[in-house]
Amino acid sequence: MRLVILGGGESGIGTAILGKKKGFDVFVSDFGKIKENYKEVLIINEIAWEEEKHTEDLILNGDLVMKSPGIPEKSPIVKKLLEKGIPVLSEIEFAAPYTNATIIGITGSNGKTTTTMLAYHLLKSAGLNVGLGGNIGKSFAWQVADNDYDSYVLELSSFQLDGIVNFKPHIAIITNISPDHLDRYDYKYENYIDSKFRITMNQTEDDYLIYDADDEAIAEWLKTHTTKAKLIPFSLTKTLSEGAYIKNNKMEISINQEEFTMDTEHIALEGKHNMKNAMAATSVAKLMQIRKLTIRESLSNFQGVEHRLEKVLKIQNVQYINDSKATNVNATFFALDSMNTPTVWIVGGVDKGNDYNELMSLVREKVKAIICLGVDNKKIIDAFGNVVDMMVEVDNMNDAVRMAQRLTEKGDTVLLSPACASFDLFENYEDRGNQFKQAVKNL
Repeated sequence: MRLVILGGGESGIGTAILGKKKGFDVFVSDFGKIKENYKEVLIINEIAWEEEKHTEDLILNGDLVMKSPGIPEKSPIVKKLLEKGIPVLSEIEFAAPYTNATIIGITGSNGKTTTTMLAYHLLKSAGLNVGLGGNIGKSFAWQVADNDYDSYVLELSSFQLDGIVNFKPHIAIITNISPDHLDRYDYKYENYIDSKFRITMNQTEDDYLIYDADDEAIAEWLKTHTTKAKLIPFSLTKTLSEGAYIKNNKMEISINQEEFTMDTEHIALEGKHNMKNAMAATSVAKLMQIRKLTIRESLSNFQGVEHRLEKVLKIQNVQYINDSKATNVNATFFALDSMNTPTVWIVGGVDKGNDYNELMSLVREKVKAIICLGVDNKKIIDAFGNVVDMMVEVDNMNDAVRMAQRLTEKGDTVLLSPACASFDLFENYEDRGNQFKQAVKNL
């Protein structure tokens, strides 16, 4: 069996390792350059590869193709494969049959990284033999090849879910759904929503779907579609007989006739959106039979996620916050919503069809100045030009941070929460966040 892998990044190399181990004839093809450390892995494992091209003769003879989530279905080589009837899968679909581990799959427009990291922290602190992967950390396929975990916590993007056929998590979470990546879904929101719900399509009565009961898109989908999984909702506004909710500053969870309560003030994460992430992750811990004491300890000592509302430094009584991971409007909404002091907001990048109107009331209430950090800032200027007193355009992070310092007074906050992708000026959101942190340290 010939396994062709499109994309020589983390998921591609991991799949190549697992494929080789399982006896496939493996070939890796990357249209860009493959990183040196990944090339070394391919050479050591005697796996054939090419870079900066897709040689059709070597690709269209595959029995099975794994494409990296970054490659759209519309790309010419993928179209040709599909026309030939060659199955094109995601890494998750390829690797899942080779492990008997319990899989916890987490998707959503926002909050999925925090929820994934927190669920992993809860299970690991309880002494479970658990792996972390998917969209973060080491490739799932690579771990299936090299480790023998009893369970996995996987962060899953809609792109990864688009490439599944039989993949089935025992516990699925949909943190929330808001318009994102619509450029990959023909600009149809319903296509993107359907893509997220693929996480539950193969679940049975023995499986669980944990979801945000306050989310309109999720509620609508559940009204008109069915899943066999047992539903476990969480909510900030409703009192639920089954599921998780917040009442009188207490998180209350009731699952399978078992109760768990905890004062929200003892939960390390702050902000309303993080209470949702905590309810989702704690529901996983309850389903995995983790002791209440362990859950309480883990929720109170969790460190949070880098580049997500990360407090960098306080300089002259001004707090600098790195929220570079906010690559869409909804994520930035949560960030602005959690600001309690006058805020200088650094925003901008590659716009994915953003509608800034939903931020309007928060900007009026909390933002004193806006710094646009992008190649094309027209939409942001049009949206907020008349709303804030001060608006500045810059084209690099050092200028953004120095300008922010000039515009602040004691007690203010500087918030990097771009609401956009980073690819116009930075390698990725991590690079953008790291540059911000370095620029703040240089002040």
